[in-house]
Amino acid sequence: MLSFFWLRCLLKMVKENIVIPEEILSFCCNGFQGSTSPPCSQDPGEREEAAGAMASPSHPRNPTEVQMSQLVLPCHTNHRGELSIGQLLKWIDTAACLSAERHAGCPCVTASMDDIYFEHTISQPYLNAPGRRDGRSGVGVGQVVNIKAKVNRAFNSSMEVGIQVSYEDLCSGKHYSICKAYATFVAHSSSGNKVTLKPLIPQTEEEKIEHSIAAERRRMRLVHKDTLKDLLTRSPHETELETRDGSVAVPAEKTRVESVELVLPPHANHQGNTFGGQIMAWMENVATIAASRLCHAYPTLRAIEMFHFRGPSQVGDRLVLKAIVNNAFKNSMEVGVCAEAYGQEMSISRRHINSAFMTFVVLDQEGRPRTLPMLAPERGDGERRYREASARKKIRLDRKYVVSCKQTEVPLSVPWDQSNKVYLSYNNVSALKMLVAKANWALAREKEKVQMYTLEEDKFLSFRIEMSVRIAASQAFSLLSDLRRRHEWDSHYLSAELVQQVDDDDMIYHVVSQTLSSENKLQDFVILASRRKPCGKGDPYVVAFRSVTLPTHPATADFTRGETICSGFCIWPESEEMSKVAYYNQATPGYLNYVTTNVVGLSSDFCATFEACEKFLLKNKEDDLIVRLQSL
Repeated sequence: MLSFFWLRCLLKMVKENIVIPEEILSFCCNGFQGSTSPPCSQDPGEREEAAGAMASPSHPRNPTEVQMSQLVLPCHTNHRGELSIGQLLKWIDTAACLSAERHAGCPCVTASMDDIYFEHTISQPYLNAPGRRDGRSGVGVGQVVNIKAKVNRAFNSSMEVGIQVSYEDLCSGKHYSICKAYATFVAHSSSGNKVTLKPLIPQTEEEKIEHSIAAERRRMRLVHKDTLKDLLTRSPHETELETRDGSVAVPAEKTRVESVELVLPPHANHQGNTFGGQIMAWMENVATIAASRLCHAYPTLRAIEMFHFRGPSQVGDRLVLKAIVNNAFKNSMEVGVCAEAYGQEMSISRRHINSAFMTFVVLDQEGRPRTLPMLAPERGDGERRYREASARKKIRLDRKYVVSCKQTEVPLSVPWDQSNKVYLSYNNVSALKMLVAKANWALAREKEKVQMYTLEEDKFLSFRIEMSVRIAASQAFSLLSDLRRRHEWDSHYLSAELVQQVDDDDMIYHVVSQTLSSENKLQDFVILASRRKPCGKGDPYVVAFRSVTLPTHPATADFTRGETICSGFCIWPESEEMSKVAYYNQATPGYLNYVTTNVVGLSSDFCATFEACEKFLLKNKEDDLIVRLQSL
């Protein structure tokens, strides 16, 4: 009541042009904020304590982190009572955009959103009642979706935002994962020009890992088209239709969908462009219709290939959304969908603004994918899309196996295949970067300039040896990345033969070691060496090693085949003529005894080897510089 009284007094004073005393104005403002008594003095220590009570007890919160919690309402669900994927995409894009703009400090637009794999649907509670066996797991109307987004890394004018989506069962208090995704945003100034972003400094171990691997994910995005093209070039050009018992091929033309949407003000974002999440929702809608026309059932979306935004659209634009089933596999189908925009009803030219590929399944009452009808592609472009869908499925499987699974779930030696070289290379480098970013390294030994650190984990013992060397980082990188010269400083290496030059950054070597195995034989290795130059300031030069298997180089009776799961060099420039060179190795069982002997000080072999490495670098740095200048 007191606040309303002061409000009436203020209004009267303003109407009569009376100057309001500062004390009264301050008291009224405090009253409007919920206080009905004049402000009292507060000790600074009390204010700090109150602020501390609200702060995170462990570590400062990432300033770019955005958390969104949404209550699922009936308007958010589809005809089956499940949360609409289109609605979920809107929430994801909103949270990711807010996170990106927190870092950029200016408007940001969605450039792409990486593969999204949906682990659960979000359905009505009665679908999950005891005895119900429909394959759906999740929550429904009245339950909560939690979205967390934060910037993983900022590049020049773009940044990667990591998004985690889960749902919360309010009755049991349990949380379940729905999906996770990586979105790329580009910052724009008010004039529409790109903005140079400030670097992001990761704080926690998890943030350091994501920051480091973000550069590898960016590299994969840039070469995705080339990977697909290369795979199609080496595959048969004839389209071979699969045969299925009792199934008649459905013409792809029958699944074609075209729909138009008028972009209205509610569809725009805060910059006046069409909201990216809305475009993705419309695309998901037409893709679902196309999938339904093939199977004559209600499909379930399982995965979305990268959304690629090619350009903006504005309020008043007409968006034409097209979808067609590209290929129907035994238990899943790929639907291609694109969005085109044009300004006026009579306009002829259309702008291609977005495209994506979506994978659907049809679940039976037991929750298992049903066998789908065959698809008969159209001649020409239809056959091309049919073959490309098969190639994309292979790439998705390669990526899911090589990239997504945990390191401990991957066999020591993975089969080398030209078609999945990008993901094997990614896994090789990212595994080393994850090892480098670990926080619990402990100094085990120090001898003159050489330091040896260890990292003890549940399944692995890893070690790191480092020292500063008077050599430019680029020169050390060039010399250490060629395994054919390693025997010049590492007494464990007998020889290294270059088996395959995959590309400028990846090579496969057959290495023979002088170390005897328990069978009293020399050991040999087939090693994939992946090189990376720094992506940004503060990044090291990276040379990563891991074992692969090659049909041309099987294990033989002459050697004991050895394996390495994760090892390599990281080289940080300290000045123009000084570098910190560090070697990392995640010890395999056959190498463990040798490692622990050096760790506890019963052997100085590691230190001696690294000192020999320094001498090798100093001796050859001038020769390497001459060779590199000649190559230019």
